[in-house]
Amino acid sequence: MVQQTEFRLSPRRRGCHLITREIFGHLPAPMPRAGLLNIFVKHTSCALTINENADPDVLTDLDAILDRVVPDSQPYYSHTLEGPDDMSAHAKSTLAGVSLTIPVTDGRLNLGMWQGIYLCEFRDHATPRTIVLTLIS
Repeated sequence: MVQQTEFRLSPRRRGCHLITREIFGHLPAPMPRAGLLNIFVKHTSCALTINENADPDVLTDLDAILDRVVPDSQPYYSHTLEGPDDMSAHAKSTLAGVSLTIPVTDGRLNLGMWQGIYLCEFRDHATPRTIVLTLIS
């Protein structure tokens, strides 16, 4: 069986934001005993990732690393219509990815003890972000 839902996240500042609880809040109840959940963000200037949810320094460091690998306002960028963070946001989205697949085991998401689901916002002035959840059981 396939179940699908779509919802919007409120705009967030630039950086990585824990959205695990918001994802949980949009999952069907009861969850199947086994399956897969695909999480997809319908935008090209943000990304999704699973990472440590215990130490916030991890996210600060990830932001700094991504900003160093793909800096804003480079003279070789052609696509700059929406500001200095436009092309760098698209490149970071490509590197990090716009979807995640998580196993469902015994009726719950089978995440590791220290894992959380994050929206990585790469724009300084972001819009609401649309998330599609597809549960396959």
